[in-house]
Amino acid sequence: MKLALGKLPPQLLRKYVLTMTGAKSKELVLSPRVGLDFGVVKLRSGFLIVSSDPVTGIAKNVGRHAVVVSANDVATSGNRASFMQSVILLPERVDERTVKELTSKMADAAKQLGITIVGGHTEVTPGLERPIVMTTAFAIARSFVSAGGAKAGDTLMMTKSAGIEGTAILAEEAARRGASPTTVRRASRFFDRMSVVDDAEGAFETGFIHAMHDCTEGGVLGAVYEMGVASRIGIEVDEGKIPVASETRAVCAVLGVDPLKLIGSGALLVAVEGGKEEVVKSALYPLGISVTSIGRFQAGERTLIHEKGGRRTLIRDSPTDELWKVERTAHLVST
Repeated sequence: MKLALGKLPPQLLRKYVLTMTGAKSKELVLSPRVGLDFGVVKLRSGFLIVSSDPVTGIAKNVGRHAVVVSANDVATSGNRASFMQSVILLPERVDERTVKELTSKMADAAKQLGITIVGGHTEVTPGLERPIVMTTAFAIARSFVSAGGAKAGDTLMMTKSAGIEGTAILAEEAARRGASPTTVRRASRFFDRMSVVDDAEGAFETGFIHAMHDCTEGGVLGAVYEMGVASRIGIEVDEGKIPVASETRAVCAVLGVDPLKLIGSGALLVAVEGGKEEVVKSALYPLGISVTSIGRFQAGERTLIHEKGGRRTLIRDSPTDELWKVERTAHLVST
């Protein structure tokens, strides 16, 4: 069977990846499973939070992307990453200027987030069309939550809006397809909205958060599905309540993609104790972060989407990200 672009389907992850974990360790307190953003190792005092992510679908801003996405995953624990390692694979014929731009943007992003890059590996690799950067972020924490802690009766809240990362990535291609210059200019600035570190930290500090998960590949709907799987609980989501920025709607309309299935780093899903929604809103408001109630967790293991037309749709799997659909039909990535 030929596999689709993007993440492996959950059934293949369970069969070939998540069970292949080497030696057992009693210090591993959060082991790999579908929907979780990080692993957790017990230390003598506290916990080590670890998460890795690759950036494979873009060429521009890849350095900043690589830092932010791993920092986001660690942040969903309620803690800020302090350290990071990187693996940088460069295509043949890369020049010194490209290397400098990539690594300087990584350094700038890490400094902004308070992260120290402690090492890694960099090489020129045959067969690549563009740079691939993989980062691993680390945090030392006293406590944490994960995507697997949601409880029946919790409210599902979402920060910012859908498809933030994808909006920025696709802005250039949208321009070629006829999007207005104003839309393209504003969409390109969505790269600056990609971090959820402040979102997660602010929400976690309220003490009313049971689980968090960031909206990456597969968009909001993919993240909702993964959160339900990780927590082994049902979710009902009102599609009409999911915030979508006007720039995202415009870019997606031009390209014929679904903003709810578009890669969405920058938005955070939060399982909030029922009745404490206003506390979370009040905590994030001074940070300039919007947060919206979009659904509720309930007994069972079904993820249901209430669509705007009144139909209810059952999500049985994480959707393929819309970014890959555009990549197959247009040369959106340029070096």
